[in-house]
Amino acid sequence: MTGGAAGAPAAPKPGIAIALGGGSARGLAHVVVLEALDELGVKPAAIAGTSMGAMCGALYAAGVPAAEMRAGFLKDLASRIGFARRYAGRVTSGLPSLWRLHRPDAIDVVTLFELLLPDILRCDFAALKIPFMAVAADLGANEQVVLSRGPLIPAIAASCALPAWARPVVIEGRVLIDGGYVNPVPFDVVSDKADITIAVDVTGDPRRTAAAGVPRQSAARWGAAQMLFHAVIREKLKAGPPDLMIRPAVGGFGSADFFRIEDILAAAEPCREEVKRKLAQCLERAP
Repeated sequence: MTGGAAGAPAAPKPGIAIALGGGSARGLAHVVVLEALDELGVKPAAIAGTSMGAMCGALYAAGVPAAEMRAGFLKDLASRIGFARRYAGRVTSGLPSLWRLHRPDAIDVVTLFELLLPDILRCDFAALKIPFMAVAADLGANEQVVLSRGPLIPAIAASCALPAWARPVVIEGRVLIDGGYVNPVPFDVVSDKADITIAVDVTGDPRRTAAAGVPRQSAARWGAAQMLFHAVIREKLKAGPPDLMIRPAVGGFGSADFFRIEDILAAAEPCREEVKRKLAQCLERAP
């Protein structure tokens, strides 16, 4: 007989933490990775998320299965017309808080999320089924802020508050913006929470092709942000990579391509088997 004395308790399985990165519409690809975990019967010990990764991570931490998350996103984002019909009334009722006349180019993302996000997210961090952390950037202190207490929706909103379209979010006196500016894929935030860390990078392929002509201002802003995000990720990987890095092939999609959800999920589909295969390898190597 090997492996210890008869009747000895089995060794605990290695814990797994997951970090879901920012990437706007590309972040819909997180659904496929989370579906793979569900199919394996793996429950993360901790989740960290940045921007769209914070939204998906919060839903998962609240107990929403990945398949249900997929169904909800598909229902809401199947078409612009359907989305408008479903939510136009809510958005109209919130217009006085969403936009201000002196800042018509930026919205109050907290109000927007309170109008659009499901009721299961109207809670505090303490009510979540899996420990969860949302990453934002402190605009005044020039540093990362990891949000893990208090109301959940303002924290998600802060992590998603991209300056190009959203006003900063103030939490406990800190002025916060999109966490991608300090930590696009926050695997270091959960690296000490489990034996194995999975990171999901949806920022796209850093090897960009030359643009045909001068891009529109919005495209230029997003391209500049992407360059910053890739630079931050490269430096973080030098300091210490996660055990498993997953990069869905969603680089061909734009930041606002939410209504191309079916195409994004299809492009990310190969990650399902990649996660299963590589996670199995990590588990085999674990002590």
